[in-house]
Amino acid sequence: LPISEKYLDYAKKVSQLLENNDICGLLDERNEKTGKKIRDAELKKLPFMIIVGENEEKEGTISVRRRNEGDLGTMSIEDFVTYFKKEALV
Repeated sequence: LPISEKYLDYAKKVSQLLENNDICGLLDERNEKTGKKIRDAELKKLPFMIIVGENEEKEGTISVRRRNEGDLGTMSIEDFVTYFKKEALV
């Protein structure tokens, strides 16, 4: 979920890196507020939301939210891949 269209390129890059690690997802390219995108993802019962904006792009990180748990904080893409694969085995 890019917070604005300015970060769509970084969101696409993150999406591709996740796909390279066998994690598929949807990219929400709509010109909506972040809160609406998060609510829509919750209603669709998506297990994870990755939010990217200026800070994430600068630092090469992602902000992660998990359905029913909320914000998991900022982490590197590699850390998320490790976390995701560990959780997928549970």
